[in-house]
Amino acid sequence: MTLYIALTKIWSTMDHDLSFDFVCRAGICGSCSMVVNGKPRLACKTLTSEFKDGKITLLPLPTFKHNRDLSIDTGNWMNDMSVKVESWIHSKEKTDITKIEKAVEPEVSDEVFELDRCIECGICLASCSTRIMHEDFVGAVGLNRSARFALDPHDDRTDDEFYELIGDDNGIFGCMSLMGCEDHCPKELPLQTKIAYMRRKMVKVK
Repeated sequence: MTLYIALTKIWSTMDHDLSFDFVCRAGICGSCSMVVNGKPRLACKTLTSEFKDGKITLLPLPTFKHNRDLSIDTGNWMNDMSVKVESWIHSKEKTDITKIEKAVEPEVSDEVFELDRCIECGICLASCSTRIMHEDFVGAVGLNRSARFALDPHDDRTDDEFYELIGDDNGIFGCMSLMGCEDHCPKELPLQTKIAYMRRKMVKVK
């Protein structure tokens, strides 16, 4: 039994007022993130059998707006973060749909799409000491998005332009490299590697 199933059973048979979030039930949407016995995890991927003593304590993720019970608002924060780091392709070329899209080497494509596996569950932020202390910090999820576009050959931005977005204490230089983000990431993304990659690029700018 997963925690998601346990919570659903509690809601359906014991407490109809219990609030928690879920969508996919398969570790894809990131909605059911919560603190389980002190560690941020996905409820849909956590088995109750892991806890041999039968004691499970659940809390809502910190750092996000608390809605009710285990329900939090990650959506508005993620949207604001995406705007802050300009999480979209910047190209000086005008799109011509009559032409085939510019080819990308397979190894580059794989590296970019690996970072696109982020489900924006917020677990990296709940594991981050900097984010807990500074609410404007974009966190590993924001730095991961920046790395994704810095690697993408379709994006024309220079290092100077990325510096304007993340080259401060709320961006790449706010990270204390404790790597709680990578330790708890449910998709096992290479956050340490990509944060170091962006830090090296930003250090060279100024």
